[in-house]
Amino acid sequence: MADEKLSLSGAAFAHPFEPVFDSRSRVLVLGSFPSVASRSSGFFYGHPQNRFWRVMARVFGEETPVSIEEKRDFLLRSRVALWDVAALCEVQGSSDASIRGAVPTDLPRIFSTAQIVRVFLNGRKAFALYKQFYGETGIGAECLPSTSPANAAWTFERLAAEWQKVAHWAQQDG
Repeated sequence: MADEKLSLSGAAFAHPFEPVFDSRSRVLVLGSFPSVASRSSGFFYGHPQNRFWRVMARVFGEETPVSIEEKRDFLLRSRVALWDVAALCEVQGSSDASIRGAVPTDLPRIFSTAQIVRVFLNGRKAFALYKQFYGETGIGAECLPSTSPANAAWTFERLAAEWQKVAHWAQQDG
């Protein structure tokens, strides 16, 4: 699965999977780095308690996708690109707070192909890394509350209401 390396300060991991996007993608949703469960499952937001897929299904008015193929199809049909900010980092377990030595992913790869009009960051760590690595891209970026189960202060209903912005921007034409 993940390309694991050992370093003096902890376990370093390379991002184990490719981004999801195509030329029709309108919004880009970025996390920080895949969790242990995601790395094990081979796809984004693989922890069964992470609310990402349920929230996205709610805001787009669809059934929650289950398989990797269903999730990819859902994202592309919804015009949502999905990746993470860090391509390589040291991380302890799945803790965003423990991320050190992060190296950015190649976001220009997405920006040069897709029609991205808005970037959404899933949580504060992803937002901080995005600002650190990319600063101003000319495309508006907004931090959304994390869908992680560790973000217990946000109920599913509150998350869905806040994440409705993703559907709004993805469904705009022009």
